[in-house]
Amino acid sequence: MKAFVVERYGDKTAPHASEVPDPHVGAEDVLVQVHAASVNPLDYKIRDGEFKAILPYRVPFVLGNDMAGVVVEVGEAVTRFQVGDEVYARPGKDRIGTFAEFIALHQDDVAFKPATLTMEEAASLPLVALTAWQALVERAQVQPGQKVLVHAGSGGVGTIAIQLAKQLGATVATTTSKANIGLVKSLGADIVVDYRQQAFETFLHDYDLVLDPLGGKHVEKSLQVVRPGGEVIGIAGPPDADFARELGANPVIRLAMSALSLRTRRRARRRNVTYSFLFMRASGDQLREIATLVDAGKIRPVVDRVFPFESTPQALAYSEDRRAKAGKVVIGMT
Repeated sequence: MKAFVVERYGDKTAPHASEVPDPHVGAEDVLVQVHAASVNPLDYKIRDGEFKAILPYRVPFVLGNDMAGVVVEVGEAVTRFQVGDEVYARPGKDRIGTFAEFIALHQDDVAFKPATLTMEEAASLPLVALTAWQALVERAQVQPGQKVLVHAGSGGVGTIAIQLAKQLGATVATTTSKANIGLVKSLGADIVVDYRQQAFETFLHDYDLVLDPLGGKHVEKSLQVVRPGGEVIGIAGPPDADFARELGANPVIRLAMSALSLRTRRRARRRNVTYSFLFMRASGDQLREIATLVDAGKIRPVVDRVFPFESTPQALAYSEDRRAKAGKVVIGMT
């Protein structure tokens, strides 16, 4: 089959088109013909080797972290799906490779595609929607009346997190550029900070939760707007020891991860708030919950542009150069 492959870490021109063997279909796997995939910052971070110490993919490997398509084969122990089902998924971290004509996925990582969406729209959702769900629902357990700040509200995670937080009953603030103020308000944002004109840390206060997909200075500034007992969840870093432990990393890696976030965690403790790092995991069960919200009109995907499959490297470059105006960059197979 045709796929887009990383042949060596750090190759900024990757992925490259290549012919690779068809996937092996295990007893609990479904083989999916990919109709669309989407681009995430995780893709170029993996390509560049940023996660090599904890996610050591053996080169060459197929890149890509979420998709939508049609089941064309099922393993002998599969009970949830059958040939012809339209599905969407984020593969488990050990089984990435959605920039390909086919991918084999464990049935537990797969869900039926939202019926109201096109394949391209559905493919834009799994990684970012699971990230938002695991931060807001699973970890923070956001309750009605709470105040949530979502940074980068016009980005992939931000566009979904705003909508999900509103469904949970929160008052939602977000940061974005002037050009996207109308978009984030249409998604449900109650308070919008133009990051080019206002310093959010001087404008916002007493928030229960901050979700930060940007990392760096935004994390430490976010600690200033959270109430005592509140929480900052970072998805761009710095990582922490709990994350390394979840991955089953060795003690040396766990110590290194802990050191990376030590300064941030100390500052958080001084303010009586919590900082934690989230690296989302695959979950078909959560994707089913998300699909219900989508089909009920409670959450809608935001797609910036769809590239043809043969232009996968250009799609990655377009996303990495931050040329997308809002939402996700998608790769369509047809």
